[in-house]
Amino acid sequence: MIYIGIDNGTSGSIGIIDDATGGGNSIFKLTPTFKEQSYTKSKKIISRINVVELEALLNTYAVPVPTAKVIMERPMVNPGRFMATVSALRALEATLIVVERLKLPRQYIDSKQRQKEQLPQGLKGSDELKKASCDIGCRLFPQHAEIISKHKDADGLLIAEYCRRVKA
Repeated sequence: MIYIGIDNGTSGSIGIIDDATGGGNSIFKLTPTFKEQSYTKSKKIISRINVVELEALLNTYAVPVPTAKVIMERPMVNPGRFMATVSALRALEATLIVVERLKLPRQYIDSKQRQKEQLPQGLKGSDELKKASCDIGCRLFPQHAEIISKHKDADGLLIAEYCRRVKA
């Protein structure tokens, strides 16, 4: 089985782990994005998922490779953080379109579900969670330590690794 972990969002990442190698053969990429003028009347730049690049990355694992599975982090939906929620939902929709076009099986996972198993207990706030993700990702996947450290977390890989271990 090949596990493809997608940390949802324009600042997310994608981890790909081949279970046959016990995680020895893995890929870690930042989610491909591009920037453009916002669709609203305000003058601001937004990030969007580059679906062409994402499809090229995931196409290797599409049919006829029926042993690949996509595990996507459920997007953050919080009315108190409206703009971040809109961005997360736009990113999810773009990613879903690519996954569906490639006919890859998919499931969702809540970040808290896997963090409870993978990260130390008692962490408070986003900064502590990101640091723990970075530290554990670098320890489990030293071949990706440079990009993990630069990105400041290994969530895409940790999603794939969690699902590999629990055979989700």
